[in-house]
Amino acid sequence: MPVDPQRSVTDSPHRGAGTNAVEVRRSARRSRTVSAYREGDRTIVLIPARMSETEERRWVGVMLDKLAAQESRGVLGDRELTERALRLSEQYFDGRARPRSVRWVTNQNTRWGSCTPSEGSIRLSHRLQGMPEYVVDYVLLHELAHLLVPGHGPGFWRLLEAYPRTERARGYLEGVVAAARLPHLPAAREE
Repeated sequence: MPVDPQRSVTDSPHRGAGTNAVEVRRSARRSRTVSAYREGDRTIVLIPARMSETEERRWVGVMLDKLAAQESRGVLGDRELTERALRLSEQYFDGRARPRSVRWVTNQNTRWGSCTPSEGSIRLSHRLQGMPEYVVDYVLLHELAHLLVPGHGPGFWRLLEAYPRTERARGYLEGVVAAARLPHLPAAREE
């Protein structure tokens, strides 16, 4: 039994997850969502504090399987995402935006990305996975710009002018949002 009820560590990998340990972090602020990410040779699984041990075990398995599936599909992992962000910062912001962490999250269904400048952390919605590279790069640059300029004022948008595909990427994302709002038409019947 872990000493700290908010954290537990499992040393045996689950279903060939490819890591040495799984750390479960419970949060009273987290009400329904479960997420997971790799941190070095460890997998961190974030769950609501109220979750039972049985639910915890089930969700750890689900999230390890989900991470393994993402990694096998060739989706950029968090390490590659961080390296990509650093390259973009170097190319467009002279390396001034230096995130401490960049990772995919599954709990952002109304945002494409978010940034906590005080922590230097950037999170990208899993919904971006599979979108064109220039779109992912734009969202990364958008969040990197927040490390340098808070808010969306003129100085912020001046930073993004350096990226030549800003307008195209914004248009793509607007199209995705608009398509999701369209009524779903029944499938055409064969006659």
